[in-house]
Amino acid sequence: MSVQTSSVIKVLAAWLLGLLLVIAGAITAVVVANSFIFSPEEQVHDYLEALSNGDGERALGLLNASVPAANAAMLDGAPLQQSAAAVEDVVVGDAVPVGDNRADVTVTYTVRGTEHATTFPLERTGAEWLFFDTWELVPTMLPTVDLTVINQGEATLNDTRVAMPEGRNQFAVFYPGSFEAHYTSDYFAAPAQTVAVTERSEGHQMALSTAATDVLVEEVTAQVRRFLDECAAQTVFQPANCPFNFQTESRVAGDIRWAITEYPTVAIEPFDGSWEIEPLSGTAELTTSLQDLFTGTIEAVTVPREFGFTARLSVDGDDVTVTPVVQY
Repeated sequence: MSVQTSSVIKVLAAWLLGLLLVIAGAITAVVVANSFIFSPEEQVHDYLEALSNGDGERALGLLNASVPAANAAMLDGAPLQQSAAAVEDVVVGDAVPVGDNRADVTVTYTVRGTEHATTFPLERTGAEWLFFDTWELVPTMLPTVDLTVINQGEATLNDTRVAMPEGRNQFAVFYPGSFEAHYTSDYFAAPAQTVAVTERSEGHQMALSTAATDVLVEEVTAQVRRFLDECAAQTVFQPANCPFNFQTESRVAGDIRWAITEYPTVAIEPFDGSWEIEPLSGTAELTTSLQDLFTGTIEAVTVPREFGFTARLSVDGDDVTVTPVVQY
């Protein structure tokens, strides 16, 4: 073999070795790309990232989801970011084959310290550039959260004021996520309620139990007391339009003085779409002198008189009106 022939063979061998290395590198690149960039897990990573960014449009496309006929206030921006921010300690598991061109990816995480897991089903839909697998989440319908609030036309859900027609509304939501609702005003408030949405098939209910605030109870109490004090200021046995009186056959022989010794305790409860004051009761005390018509004897008397009445409540913005209702 000539020196020239030997050199050609070495060149060809080197070229073939290089070609094999290139092919091996390409195969490795395809395998790596399919394992990471084009993997089922990566689709789930991208979806979770869209939730964290508050990008509802991208999240909806990645989840391959339909939107139910519900309020969409939680599907984008700050409310979506808040729901995702409560999902912590996230671990995206390895894809598990579940049949031809199907795989499940399970995500574990915590919401307010409680452990949860969500399984995302995916399907292989084809290939890009002949080599790279394409995966999509199996089409689904977004879950909903049903929110109710007593006697109010609005509430706050994930720090967003939302309309509550007739005290109720339904919201389409992404998962996994956490939702917090409350109602707060000067006169009425409902403690915060939270719910974690972890699955696409779950239905969720949140009920806000609105109640009168201490501020409203104090205002109503002040008006009730003012009404009773005005009654007690009347120096007659039967104060006009008042819930207490005194009847006697003796002659009045001294000043008539009323005092309220026990004021009513005010309780405000929801009733038939509005608010009502529970029946009120208390005790008044009459002090006077009476003369017996037969003996002429004058006697100082102090007489306790228990009383009861009802009152109507009207709250219009900042205006609170209590209207006593006295039945004889």
